Amino acid sequence: MPSFRRFLMGLLFLAFMTSALFFPGLLAAEDEGTSINGAASAEKSLAPASSEPPAAPQTGTGTMAGSTLGSLAAPADSTPPAVVTGEDSVLALEKKIALDSEVVLDYLRRIGIALGIIAAQVLLIRFVWRLFDRFKKKLAFWGGRKLKPLSIKNLNLLTTGQMVNMLLLGLRVVKYIVTAFQLFITIPIVFSLFPLTKNLASTLFNYILTPIKNILLNTVKYIPSLITIIIILLLTRYVIKGLKFFATQIERERLVISGFYPDWAQPTFNILRILLYAFTVAMVYPYLPGSGSPIFQGVTVFAGLIFSLGSTSAIGNLIAGLVITYMRPFKIGDRIRIQETTGFVVEKTLMVVRIRTHKNEYVTFPNMMILSSSIINYNTSSDEDENGLILHADVTMGYTVPWTTVHEILIAAAMKTNGVLDTPKPFVLQTALDDFYARYQINAYTKQVERVPAIYSELYQNLQDGFKAANIDLTAPSYQVRILSETPAKLPGAEPADKATGNVIHLTDTLSR
Repeated sequence: MPSFRRFLMGLLFLAFMTSALFFPGLLAAEDEGTSINGAASAEKSLAPASSEPPAAPQTGTGTMAGSTLGSLAAPADSTPPAVVTGEDSVLALEKKIALDSEVVLDYLRRIGIALGIIAAQVLLIRFVWRLFDRFKKKLAFWGGRKLKPLSIKNLNLLTTGQMVNMLLLGLRVVKYIVTAFQLFITIPIVFSLFPLTKNLASTLFNYILTPIKNILLNTVKYIPSLITIIIILLLTRYVIKGLKFFATQIERERLVISGFYPDWAQPTFNILRILLYAFTVAMVYPYLPGSGSPIFQGVTVFAGLIFSLGSTSAIGNLIAGLVITYMRPFKIGDRIRIQETTGFVVEKTLMVVRIRTHKNEYVTFPNMMILSSSIINYNTSSDEDENGLILHADVTMGYTVPWTTVHEILIAAAMKTNGVLDTPKPFVLQTALDDFYARYQINAYTKQVERVPAIYSELYQNLQDGFKAANIDLTAPSYQVRILSETPAKLPGAEPADKATGNVIHLTDTLSR
């Protein structure tokens, strides 16, 4: 603050010294020449009228001054000046002194006016700065109490402190602009007080007024184009509102179009909105100020080139998102499996798809990866026109247990599980006959896809309880050959026995068969 005040006072002092010291010297010289010419004219007017030709120049004290003044006033092709007496020269000198006195008084009056203008402007600038300081204190005091954080939904854009700081910065900028405007007004006014600096004052005023005049004239000329742009924007806005209305009606199934699914409504609306925005920009572009300028066109082409080179993968994901949208492999809320990830779809955009797993982990897949991967949707089997999703579990049981008993236990355990449908009834498949046991698979229907892990957990518990109630052990038989350490192991495929400890020797598949 003090440095800027020193700069301001120095600038005003420089303007005053420039006008009061340098230019008045030239002004005094000009006024002096004017006064000499005026005195000479006065002397010529005092010469006696005579029809006789003028006498030859005479020497002497009385005619020396007259001859000198006459030579200054007479033209080059005129006759020699008339004889002027000493009294006439004294009168001419008095007139010259009177004229010089008037010039000095006028010069002092102008300097006084200039000093008064500078002093008034300094006081006005100080008043403006104090006024802005008061506004600053009030803004800092009331801003923290009255202002609220700027936020859009759950996104906080600006805090109260940041908003107050921005307002204080804007107030400071306005203060400096007002001060600069006062200086631009003051300096030309001071310069216009002196004849030799009037042209400089006009030049300074033109520096200020010419740009303002050009801006105003161009603004007036641009009004028809501005009205055209406003009409185009209004039409686009109402067309988008109409499309949004139809999209909402289709999405809520109030308007049914054959072959057009409700979940297509919002993506189709977004695509049409983007196309309308692009069409609007193309229509508005010729009406923008400077659109015909080569620089503006070059910047536009450069920006388009950078966007094209840097958005190759983004455009690929965008196209893949459009394809996935109209393929309808899943929708929001579906339980799907992509590669090795299983979870629920929580977000589906034209760029990515986000899945929340059963462990509350959020996994993001680019649409290009989804388009090139296999997708398993568990919800499509649980629609109203379907029987439901089939859950299955494998159980191995030895051949000593009758298969009918195993089937009864498996079906009973499935029927006791919450979430399993009674109709269709659970069923058992016998999938393999291994060397020591048979492999059974229980299959049960459910439409509670979101509870699949919990249903599986309860099903396994019921299976354990069922076999335990039937006194059937779920462990599969396992055979081992034990060879004492005193007997050397000579069996083919067997590992040598440890003579020190007599460890159990596990036979390989060749021995067991």
